Amino acid sequence: MKYTRIFLFIAAVAMMAGCGSKKNESNNAAAPQMTPMVSVVTAQAEDVDITNTFTSNIEPFAVNNIVSQTAGRIVSIRAEVGDKVRKGQLLATMDDVNLAKTRMQYVNDSTELVRLTELYNIGAVAQADYDMAKLALNITKKTYNNLAENTYLRSPINGVVTARNYDKGDMYSMTQPIFVVQQIQPVKMLINVSESLFTQVNQGMEFDITVESYPGETFQGKVNLIYPTVSATTHTFPVEVVCQNADQRLRPGMFARVTANFGTNHHVVVPDVAVVKQMGSGEHFIYVLQPDNTVKYQLVEVGKRLGNRYEIISGINEGDKIVTEGQARLKDGVTVQVKN
Repeated sequence: MKYTRIFLFIAAVAMMAGCGSKKNESNNAAAPQMTPMVSVVTAQAEDVDITNTFTSNIEPFAVNNIVSQTAGRIVSIRAEVGDKVRKGQLLATMDDVNLAKTRMQYVNDSTELVRLTELYNIGAVAQADYDMAKLALNITKKTYNNLAENTYLRSPINGVVTARNYDKGDMYSMTQPIFVVQQIQPVKMLINVSESLFTQVNQGMEFDITVESYPGETFQGKVNLIYPTVSATTHTFPVEVVCQNADQRLRPGMFARVTANFGTNHHVVVPDVAVVKQMGSGEHFIYVLQPDNTVKYQLVEVGKRLGNRYEIISGINEGDKIVTEGQARLKDGVTVQVKN
């Protein structure tokens, strides 16, 4: 009798739970589903600049290593690192013993040629001797000029001294230059341009240059040299861009971004909030409102970012109505209600 009562109690509880579950299911089925509210805008097309940005390091237009052709003692140092120097300016003087000897030989050969010329004019000296004296003087003169150039070391360019490797009194050993002078007015950048743009890059074409050292400022450069071959590995070709750098604010080694305009495209431009990025894939989508108030999940190719807008290269057309708010509750084919 005791077990019978327990069984009846359990059966009653089960029946009550079943009735409650059915009631909840009935209530849920009866609850209406909310239609997602969205905001839409009409896609518009406009002219978008076709720009390409390349990265490079700023380089001096020319670099000269100031050296002597022969080893010797450095008598004087006339410049320091950071000094601006002019073309022809004396930078260092080497020991001039050999130069003095050659100068004496040059004077003697000049005197001898004068004497032989007088004798030659009266027929007292053979043509061969006269020619030999002229040749000896010419050789001595060239030797003297060469020694003078390598004794009095001058800058061959206008530039800045970027290295000094010896001091006064050091023995120059020809292992490294005494000075390094770099021409930084102008400066140059070497960029690698895609072969698809090979026919669009021309001599004198203008580029905008920006560097991190001067945020917000743009410097102007022009194409100075176009290399004639395309790399079979990278499918790019080198282009040398030169900036006059009149104020010498750009310095070798600075990281630069070099940008050029290659015309315009007439593309659709949409607010950035309309673009949905597919996590993990790098793909971008836009919800497009259909005539029956459903939305289509449309894959798009995104171009440049224009402030708070995106250029759309393909995927939607001008005049399409695109969703800009409420995408979180949407999926392909869902019916939506458009806000006023």
